[in-house]
Amino acid sequence: MEIVVLRLGHRPQRDKRVTTHIGLVARALGASGMLLTAEDKTVERSISGVTKRWGGDFFVQTGVKWREAVARWKREGGKVCHLTMYGENILDVIEEIRECATSNRILVIVGAEKVPPEVYEVADWNVAVGNQPHSEIAALALFLDYLYQGKELRARFKHAELEIVPKRAGKEVKRVRREQ
Repeated sequence: MEIVVLRLGHRPQRDKRVTTHIGLVARALGASGMLLTAEDKTVERSISGVTKRWGGDFFVQTGVKWREAVARWKREGGKVCHLTMYGENILDVIEEIRECATSNRILVIVGAEKVPPEVYEVADWNVAVGNQPHSEIAALALFLDYLYQGKELRARFKHAELEIVPKRAGKEVKRVRREQ
């Protein structure tokens, strides 16, 4: 299963932390990478640094033209899922998306500002995690968790330098070097 997040409408001065968190959630919860429509090397460096230290093969590509990226994705046989509070409830469509994801690549569009109407048309699914205003970070986290049915929460990341040791109390991080 290949899941890539397309962050649409990133405004560098306003959305830097939110977009970084979109990338961190995507990475931690099983996505392969993130495409960012703005040219923001700060976000790219931040997420790439986390990937280097904490492992995995997550990629970030900035300066992406979203229309071209979506057209290429679909041309190559991928499907598009747009997270929006105006879409179908996730509980009504997640099984269909999950079944499709086993044999297809899924591009998950997460908007920042007002999303162009064209996005709603090009998406194979417009999905809402709820029909109230909410955070796009929460929407992505819930979507990925429902998609993977919680299995992503026990993932081990290849090439990690650091790893958290689960504990009931206190904090422990150990240095590791995973095999290729």
